[in-house]
Amino acid sequence: MERDDLTAWLRLTLTPGVGNATARRLLQTFGLPQQIFQQTAAALQQCVSRAQAQALLQAPAGLEALLDTTWQWLHAAPAGGPARALLALGDAQYPALLLETEDPPPLLYLLGAARFLAPGAQPFAHGTCLAMVGSRHPTAQGEGNARQFARALRASGLTIVSGLALGVDAAAHEGALMDAQDSDSTPATLAIVGTGLDRVYPSSHRSLAHRIAAHGLLVSEYPLGTPPLPGNFPKRNRIIAGLSQGTLVVEAAPASGSLITARLASEQGREVFAIPGSIHAPQSRGCHTLIRQGAKLVETAEDVLEELRLSSPVLLTGSRSKMTARAKRPRSSALPAPEQQSLDIPETPLLKALGYEPAGLDALQARTGMTTAHLQVELLELELAGAIARLPGGLFQRLGRG
Repeated sequence: MERDDLTAWLRLTLTPGVGNATARRLLQTFGLPQQIFQQTAAALQQCVSRAQAQALLQAPAGLEALLDTTWQWLHAAPAGGPARALLALGDAQYPALLLETEDPPPLLYLLGAARFLAPGAQPFAHGTCLAMVGSRHPTAQGEGNARQFARALRASGLTIVSGLALGVDAAAHEGALMDAQDSDSTPATLAIVGTGLDRVYPSSHRSLAHRIAAHGLLVSEYPLGTPPLPGNFPKRNRIIAGLSQGTLVVEAAPASGSLITARLASEQGREVFAIPGSIHAPQSRGCHTLIRQGAKLVETAEDVLEELRLSSPVLLTGSRSKMTARAKRPRSSALPAPEQQSLDIPETPLLKALGYEPAGLDALQARTGMTTAHLQVELLELELAGAIARLPGGLFQRLGRG
């Protein structure tokens, strides 16, 4: 993108009172942004209000500073570091699935592996994307499920899309990155963020963001310097859903932002999947609501692959044709064995008594008849072996499927 083109696109997105819908209407009427700013007030008022037309005739405050910052960001990437790119609505590389949604952003800022952003590259044209979202405060089981499912689904050729938030989002990104290779022909994961790409939020995910940039892409619709404003995060959910052929909700409370993503996916005609959980866990109620509303109940990664008509596993360096398979396959857990540490642990009376729902010491004593001292020793041994996790409130929960 030339500097004059960048100036016009930034001016369009910065103009006060001109949102995405108005910007798209102007582009449809007059063509490229440069042509919009060559119009008279009378011509502009054919498709926008008088106030909007007057705003478009004046350069917005901060345009020159943002132009300099963005131009330098695009052209001064450090040697050996991630590449940067800017996609405008209508560019050949702009994601086709996002164009099918009601509100595609006029600009997408991209940061990631150079092979996905090289001239002529098509970062969104190959493979299939699956959104994975869920609670920022998941149970130990939920976090493990997110990581395991993401790893298995990535091994089957999917690109995992999430929002770089705490909890399930982070676990999904991490799972997708576990087996990432520099030779992969599709991004392992896409992080859709609610800030400018010169910031990382939360700051504790800086290292994770660097790993995503090495094997995938960070994506934002927001100009550089945009802080983590609360309203940005629900808004970016439409991009998470819009880039993906389906959305998998791992854990979600009834009023969770993850349910917004699922609703948007459903409205866009995309698949919605949900992993059920304990009836006693608040983080499971959102998933149960989705299942009652028609989301596909998911127990294994294979359930997702069957619905999306993908075979498992595939070569990540291969073509998309290697990922398509219409025939039904036997049901089996596609979760990778290394993550299921508890598979090698014998089924002890305590594990059997614990089941798969969180339980406290009093409940476990009542179920097993063990003394407090004996119970605490066995719980510690199981925790060290990776079979259970200690939760807030003095609760314990079994991990994996052992």
